[in-house]
Amino acid sequence: MRTIIAALIAGLLFGVGLTVSRMIDPALVLAFLDLAGKWNPTLAFVMAGGIPVAALAFVLARRRHTPLCAADFAAPAAGKIDRRLIAGSVVFGAGWGLVGYCPGPALAGLGLGNSMTVLFVASMLLGMLAFRAVPALHQPSVATQE
Repeated sequence: MRTIIAALIAGLLFGVGLTVSRMIDPALVLAFLDLAGKWNPTLAFVMAGGIPVAALAFVLARRRHTPLCAADFAAPAAGKIDRRLIAGSVVFGAGWGLVGYCPGPALAGLGLGNSMTVLFVASMLLGMLAFRAVPALHQPSVATQE
């Protein structure tokens, strides 16, 4: 129960941060990505503000022997850059650049009732289901089998 409450609080805090910084507005994100047009640096300031907070959290976490709400710290499964990681990054970046949403801000933006946000989240969920339905996508690439 403690883990669920911690996850709920973290998710709510993340959603509030996205909302306050207006990162749930795809037009603002797309303006950041529009380097040749009317570039808006707001997203860079949001990231610059988040980096020290995350760095402090990592420093504090390293001082602990165990996490507060889990048995062990969870490290990334693979440390290598492989085809699956690159392909996933390209798909993520293309989707973000096309519509101005990534999963976190899209979920936080659902509360606004925008039909395009609902469509994006539905499409994202369908993509997740499709990934689970295709077993070949779950096979690690040659680079991660070494």
